[in-house]
Amino acid sequence: MTPAATSDVRELALAVFAANGRLVSAGNELVAHLGLTSAWWQVLAALRYAPGPLAVASIARNMGLTRQAVQRIVDLLADQKLVDFRDNPHHRRAKLVVLTPAGADAVAGAEQAVAPIDRAIAEGIGAARIRDAIATLHAMVALISERLDQPPSPLPSDEKDA
Repeated sequence: MTPAATSDVRELALAVFAANGRLVSAGNELVAHLGLTSAWWQVLAALRYAPGPLAVASIARNMGLTRQAVQRIVDLLADQKLVDFRDNPHHRRAKLVVLTPAGADAVAGAEQAVAPIDRAIAEGIGAARIRDAIATLHAMVALISERLDQPPSPLPSDEKDA
């Protein structure tokens, strides 16, 4: 890989970090009146758009977060009656998390609150570029995951002795 390509990858990563930070802070502002945070909204949305109930570990894996962090959020959401738990036929201890009607209403309210920003982004960037960005980010996540799931490469013999 050329130094320029490596620099581009680093710039992309920094842009993702910046976009994530801005999305989180904007999300916090826009959904605060609903009693939500961006983190709560992310978990609720993950459940809303999943094909069925999910275990905490699955939510965490899908979101790229730790199971412990998602468990804390799910417990808080359950305290607020936004999610509930169901028995998991595949695992006795790992309950499935489901949205309650109040949780579904909270997701709908959050989506309504951010709709003007969504429209501005869609108009300013355009559908094709947004779809390209989605594909690029999915590919990036897949490559990172693939790389991290591989055992570390052995050091060449001259580097072992250094």
